[in-house]
Amino acid sequence: MKKVKLKVPATIANLVCGFDILGMAIHEPFDVMELKLLETSEIIIRHTDDFGLPEETSKNVAGKVLLKIQEELHLKNGFEVIIHKKIKPGSGLGSSAASAAGAAFGANWLLGNILSKEEMIYFAMFGEELASGVKHADNITPCIFGGITLIKSSDPIDIIPLNAPDLFVTAIHPQVEVKTSDARQILKKNILLKDAIEQWGNIAGLVAGIQNNDFGLIGRSLKDVIVEPVRSILIPKFDEIKEKSLGLGALGGGISGSGPSVFMLSENEKISYEIAEMMKSVYRTINIESFAYVSKVNPKGIEIIEE
Repeated sequence: MKKVKLKVPATIANLVCGFDILGMAIHEPFDVMELKLLETSEIIIRHTDDFGLPEETSKNVAGKVLLKIQEELHLKNGFEVIIHKKIKPGSGLGSSAASAAGAAFGANWLLGNILSKEEMIYFAMFGEELASGVKHADNITPCIFGGITLIKSSDPIDIIPLNAPDLFVTAIHPQVEVKTSDARQILKKNILLKDAIEQWGNIAGLVAGIQNNDFGLIGRSLKDVIVEPVRSILIPKFDEIKEKSLGLGALGGGISGSGPSVFMLSENEKISYEIAEMMKSVYRTINIESFAYVSKVNPKGIEIIEE
């Protein structure tokens, strides 16, 4: 029976100012997914974690993706999926995207690599829609492409892979939950033109800085005047962590996806670990458990670890 085992990385969406259009893959944490191609049409989902995610196919993110692939490709085969989830749901580190992207990537491999990366993203977006109510691809895309990606359009899908600068990423996940669907509901429906102009400048500056390895420009562009001021109120000690990170030498950073995780970019590993220790210390003062990760940008995205 044909099978594949995948390492599916966490991702950081938005990169501060690029709401729904920028994303970055990191090395840790990551999920492991095992997929088998079945002779029957059944789709079986199993979890080995304790997060209580549904295993009913139509209610599971990976299951939703596989159902859509089965439907649109008119498949007689089904799939069995075992998910060893280490990216905690509601962390802001692309947990649902990992399941969705892993399902699309694994199914494609089992079927003989018949789909393009863009087609895999198309199918994976149905899983994200189940999780958050919106077909967004800012986590899915770097998971499949690796590195840093720009979504020029999600309908039709138009992806621009960007340079992966030699930067270190520090991410902290305080053990509080922020649901993506909830974090979207509090966003403003209308924004001022002056704020939009400032945001466009930051996005353009960030992309230019990434492409040219201009760390100074990256730092100056990691500013969000639209989403962060609203969502940051959901994250304990956000302002303190950001201010102290910049004081330690971070280029900049902000909310990872919809939160509660926070990330910072740094030029060297020493600063990254100092930021991680500071972040954990801040959360200890208010008795909130947290997990910190230090990683470089992950240029590969999903990897096959066993066939």
